[in-house]
Amino acid sequence: MPENIDYVKIPNDRIGVLIGKKGRTKEDIEARTGVKLTIDSNDGNVEINREDADPVLGWKTSKVVRAIGRGFTPEKAVKLLKDNYVLQILDITNYATTKKSRKRLKGRVIGKKGKTRNLLEDISGTNISIYGKTVSCIGKPERVTATIEAIEMILNGAPHGHAYRFLKENIPTSGEIEYVRTDHRPGTIPNESQNE
Repeated sequence: MPENIDYVKIPNDRIGVLIGKKGRTKEDIEARTGVKLTIDSNDGNVEINREDADPVLGWKTSKVVRAIGRGFTPEKAVKLLKDNYVLQILDITNYATTKKSRKRLKGRVIGKKGKTRNLLEDISGTNISIYGKTVSCIGKPERVTATIEAIEMILNGAPHGHAYRFLKENIPTSGEIEYVRTDHRPGTIPNESQNE
């Protein structure tokens, strides 16, 4: 496999989302990162050529493509190009063996009219997608870690209230990068933490 080429396979029904209307999403990702995307519309294979790309952004592009493949909108997926944003994917088949039980567990994470997912997103400040046999989360690492743990609690049968409480107790408050402030001297203005 060539050093500067990555391959990601996405579901066929997500190919159109990656390409976008009149090819705009694909062009936007290429413009932001410098990669060249080659998308096989027959089998969902995406070739990401990073030869002329920004080294860091080029490397992150495979995560953006994977996120779109896991049901995220392109607008949410491109957050992964930012510093300190991660994607984590949970395989529901690890928690349910039958199609019926997988459907039930997906329903527990989504909730009535999407209420559970919306609450998890609101509490954690992350984005969550339930697609196919997976539940995926995009956000800052410490927030994603806590959110995935809360989702695992729900998948394992815990009451929703317990998962929400756990998340509220384990999501960082305003000072996510408070460690930046520890080296300031008295009389100087400490660095402001950047929260998005």
